[in-house]
Amino acid sequence: MATVELKDVRKTYGGTVEAVKGISLSIPDGAMCVLVGPSGCGKSTLLRMIAGLEAITSGTVSIDGKVVNTLGPAERDIAMVFQNYALYPHMKVYDNMAYGLRNRGTPKDEIDRRVRGAAATLGLTEFLERKPRELSGGQRQRVAMGRAIVRNPKAFLFDEPLSNLDAKLRGQMRVEIKNLQRSLGVTSVYVTHDQVEAMTLADTLVVMNQGVAEQIDTPMAIYARPATIFVAGFIGSPAMNLLAAEGGDNGKGLKLASGGFLKPRDIVLPESGRSVLLGVRPEHLTLVGDRKNADIELKVTAVETLGADTLAHGHSVSGDARSGELIARLPGNVGVDVDDLLPLAINAGSAHIFDAGTGRRV
Repeated sequence: MATVELKDVRKTYGGTVEAVKGISLSIPDGAMCVLVGPSGCGKSTLLRMIAGLEAITSGTVSIDGKVVNTLGPAERDIAMVFQNYALYPHMKVYDNMAYGLRNRGTPKDEIDRRVRGAAATLGLTEFLERKPRELSGGQRQRVAMGRAIVRNPKAFLFDEPLSNLDAKLRGQMRVEIKNLQRSLGVTSVYVTHDQVEAMTLADTLVVMNQGVAEQIDTPMAIYARPATIFVAGFIGSPAMNLLAAEGGDNGKGLKLASGGFLKPRDIVLPESGRSVLLGVRPEHLTLVGDRKNADIELKVTAVETLGADTLAHGHSVSGDARSGELIARLPGNVGVDVDDLLPLAINAGSAHIFDAGTGRRV
C-alpha cells in the first residue's frame, strides 16, 4: 500500500498537442481515486503515465514517496486491470493468475497460497481449472482482478474495466470492486467515462475535460457545488438544467431570458446586468399546485416514465417566450402529459449561478 502523488504532470504529443495540462493530485494510502470525463479528455493518458506505459513530458509522479518518472512499469510495483481482461486464452484460470508470480520466481507453495486465497475472495475457486473461453464476462474480469491481487502491489490501476459488460453486470461488478478495494485497503486509480460508476466508487473524484482537471473533490461535494458549467453538466443524470439569465433588481433577483423573474433562496445573486446561467438539477424542481407559488413553469414536450420517477422534458416558459431545454424529475405516480404546463418550485438552496462568459461558478 502506498500514496500516489502527481505534481504538475503534463503530456505533449509532437511538441504541440497537449493531452494532459498540468495536473496535480494527491491520493492517500488506501483511497480510491476515480478519473472521469468524456472520450479524449486525457484520463487514460494520465493513468498510463502513472503506470509507466506513457512517458511524462514534465512534472513528477511519486508512488510511496518515491519519484518513479524514469522507472519502467515492472519497477513501480503496481498492478493494472484493463477493459479487455488481457487473459491468456490457452491457460487455465489458475495459471493466468499465477503467471506473473512465476515470472518473478515466487516459490511454488507461495504462489498456490496466493492464487487460492484470491480465488476464494473473488468467488473463483470452482473455476480455477477452466479456460477463459468457458467463463462469462464478469468471471473473466474477476480473473483479471485476481491476477492483480496475487501480486500484493502498492497500487491498483483500473482502465475502464467494466465497459465491456452489460448494464446489470456492470452494477454488480461496481459493488464487488468497491467492497474488494475497501477490504484490501490498496490505493487505487480508476478511469471511467461513466459518471454513475465514478460517483459510486470514488473517495476522491477528478472530473477531467480537454486535459484539465476541472474539479477535484469528494463525489458529493462535486455534486453539491460543481465548480464549472462542464462539471455541472457532466455529473448527475439527467444533467443539470442551465437557463440563460442576468442579474436584476439591484442584485436581488434574476431575469430569465424566457422573460421570468426569480429570487432564488440561500444563494449569492449576481449584480444587475451580469450575464449568468442559472443551474438547477432535475431532482431539485418540485411540482406545486398553485402558479403563484411557482418559480418557473415547464411546457412539457416529452415524458419518460421510469417507474419510481417520471422525467418531464420541455421548456421554461413565460407568456409566449421559451428558454432552452428543461427537465424535471418528478415522482413516478405523477400524471404528466405532453403539452401540460407544470408550475415548479426550485428547492431552497439548490440553485447554482455560473458566469456566462467564463463558465465558472459565481
